[in-house]
Amino acid sequence: MASAFFFDAEPVCEVSSLLLPALDACALCAKPLGRDDDIFMYRGDTPFCSEECRDEQMQLDAIRARQAARSAAGRRQQQQQQQYSSRTESRHQESRKVSVAT
Repeated sequence: MASAFFFDAEPVCEVSSLLLPALDACALCAKPLGRDDDIFMYRGDTPFCSEECRDEQMQLDAIRARQAARSAAGRRQQQQQQQYSSRTESRHQESRKVSVAT
């Protein structure tokens, strides 16, 4: 016989609360989000109170992405210059070692 209280039981662990961030406040300005408020989502699970907050976060993310790309390109260029200068230096040292027969 099935229990009438099956659906009244408390869950042992709320899985959804462990996997997803809470939708109780804007991710940018921390304004509380009410149950009946519109929620503007970004990147699937990040809540915002308005289109303006969401757009601002999108702009911040774009700036960070450009800065990361520039710094990565700068690191690659610096590594290439170091490799070139070390190869040039080793060639220069080899040319000094060559003795001239008399």
